[in-house]
Amino acid sequence: MALSKVNFNSMNVTPSASKAIKFNSSNNGLETGDLGGQLILLETQTLSSAASTVSFTSNIDSTYNSYMFKFYDVHPATDSQNFTFQTDTGTNTNYNQTVTGTFFYADHSEGDASNGVAYNGGRDTEQSTGFIQIAQEVGNDNDQSCAGTLELFNPASTTFTKHFMARTNCYLGGDFTQDTFVSGYFNTTTAITRLQFKFASGNIDAGTFKMYGVV
Repeated sequence: MALSKVNFNSMNVTPSASKAIKFNSSNNGLETGDLGGQLILLETQTLSSAASTVSFTSNIDSTYNSYMFKFYDVHPATDSQNFTFQTDTGTNTNYNQTVTGTFFYADHSEGDASNGVAYNGGRDTEQSTGFIQIAQEVGNDNDQSCAGTLELFNPASTTFTKHFMARTNCYLGGDFTQDTFVSGYFNTTTAITRLQFKFASGNIDAGTFKMYGVV
């Protein structure tokens, strides 16, 4: 069996941020470049004091086919609050795009008294312009919070609706852990350019939010 050889004179592997090593066009050399599935960090917001909302108002464009938002230790100022998000277009700041989505979860109580998997039709959205719940009843005890991932697909499209999927885990005010799955679509063919997080009531007391472009 023949062995492939790399031409050392054709290597171009100077270290670069957010890059990987791959074969170059000569097929016998290496270079740094982007690989599929890679996350490119675009923005980080860490709250130093309580805020009513966290908004991402730039860098959501046609550069990437999907954008991923990760949030860590998001703590509500008010007990047992639903964590939500919405989007908007252009320079609009109403965050009221029409959305249809579905919501289900698995949970387990801290005292082992209750557990289950359930579809929650009351958390669904049907051609709604309100904020979409992606975690429910997050507690505000000192050690309670929620964390998770939200992905928005092809927001710059002017042909198709904009799909999203979210998965969160939260420590509920009633002392449950809950793994939540939410997905749906924004029923607009206008490019989405903004996204905002907030609790249904009260401030976000603490949390870190990151936005990535998905290569």
